[in-house]
Amino acid sequence: MRLPKAGTIEIVPSILSADFARLADEIAVVESAGVSMVHLDVMDGHFVPNITFGPPVIAKLRKCSSLVFDAHLMIAEPGKYAERFAEAGADHITFHIEVADEPQRLIDKLHQLGCSAGICLNPETPVEAIEGVGPLCDMVLVMTVRPGFGGQEFMTQAAKKISRIRDIVGPDIRIEVDGGIDSQTTPIVVSYGADTLVAGNAIFAKTDRIAAINAIREVAR
Repeated sequence: MRLPKAGTIEIVPSILSADFARLADEIAVVESAGVSMVHLDVMDGHFVPNITFGPPVIAKLRKCSSLVFDAHLMIAEPGKYAERFAEAGADHITFHIEVADEPQRLIDKLHQLGCSAGICLNPETPVEAIEGVGPLCDMVLVMTVRPGFGGQEFMTQAAKKISRIRDIVGPDIRIEVDGGIDSQTTPIVVSYGADTLVAGNAIFAKTDRIAAINAIREVAR
């Protein structure tokens, strides 16, 4: 599966906030709402102070869904593990500029593995850090919370970087935003140029997941 072509607004449920005992069912529910992607937050306990899941879980979920698997590697050594995530079924892999010594080489590697490639900036990381490699990616991810935990408050100042990144990468590369996205913050990030909206608690903390997705989708137009 491939990332949707730039130019559409995509709501991307983050399974970090889903019921881990029912992940396949949770993904099936959001798929029925018409989303094309799900966000997989991979944490290693080193780059961020939390641990989630790795390639074996993704491989199991891959058998249950045809959605685009958007893997966000919040790990200290993304280059070391990229091939394992690709083999497990990740369609798109994003790594952090903060831990990439040779980001262009890793982007090339991801493309060679058959994945689309993304690069991510933490809230405190300046846009200049990805200025040279952002245009080589298929998607740039802007964190509007500090990575590692769900349910944090949206950081408006971090979101403002989206406008500058859109200027750098142009209209044909997706800009994803992750952190505190809900029906209130969605219009803000869309106005700055984001087109790929990761939402966790705003979807999975609601009893009706489909209605929650539609509420975000409505204000993203």
